[in-house]
Amino acid sequence: MPTTGSTALALLPWLLLGVLALALTLGLRLTRDARHRRPRSHTTPAAAALEPLERSLLETRVPLFRRIPPTLRPELERRIRAWLTQIEVVGCGGLEVADEMRLVIAAQACITTLGLEATAFERLHGVMLYPDEFWVEEEDVDETTGVVTEGGRALSGQTLETDRIVLSWRDVEDGALRQDGYNVVVHEVVHYLDHMAGGRASAQGGALAEEYQQLCDAVDRGEETLIDPYGAEDPTEFLAVSAELFFEQPRRLRRQHPALYATLCEAFRLDPANWPPPMSTPCPG
Repeated sequence: MPTTGSTALALLPWLLLGVLALALTLGLRLTRDARHRRPRSHTTPAAAALEPLERSLLETRVPLFRRIPPTLRPELERRIRAWLTQIEVVGCGGLEVADEMRLVIAAQACITTLGLEATAFERLHGVMLYPDEFWVEEEDVDETTGVVTEGGRALSGQTLETDRIVLSWRDVEDGALRQDGYNVVVHEVVHYLDHMAGGRASAQGGALAEEYQQLCDAVDRGEETLIDPYGAEDPTEFLAVSAELFFEQPRRLRRQHPALYATLCEAFRLDPANWPPPMSTPCPG
């Protein structure tokens, strides 16, 4: 996920209504190797709930966690506990990873997949965490001339196929608190899920394609948009930035882009616009 200063960088629809209603869950099933197949469940096997101090930390540091309805809380906490047990978070660039960092990342990742199978992260090998933006070397090939231009760019997040997610801790922390439609964890988890589905999720037509084209047209006209203009880069980025809004500003997204919101509800099997708004941040104990 490239960084762009004041512009919220990254914001999935999965598959669409009707035939597309199976969305991510179908994609995940189809792309897994047969030897990994086993009975699916939307609930996590028995696992310890969060400790009171862990819950308090998330209430303070992750406003999105405070919005989760009571009926979904137990399953979310089980998934967070499973993530903490199974997913390795490795510090890079001299960063020493603290338990609270793992917890903040786990909560946002598990909220993103809360409506999907509990095995959504079974192929994720781990998370690489940098203290801040990290530099990635890149090559750009001109399709007309074949000329290769070498360069690079600073990123706040990146997904390496279905293997690893790379994050900037500063952006993770800032995004979790702001609730402004920018959330690097949601963004990169959506890219990971799209990779798991073989790219089929971001390649769908219907409302997703229509909304993507509308965004591209609005950006070309220089208009302000609710959806981050970065989503006009390609359907993959449009999917990710839309998912950020879906979780962080769902009522605005539903009001301004009802067809896109309905598609995301079907894909994620969640309806965050009907979750209670976050209460005021509790004072740290």
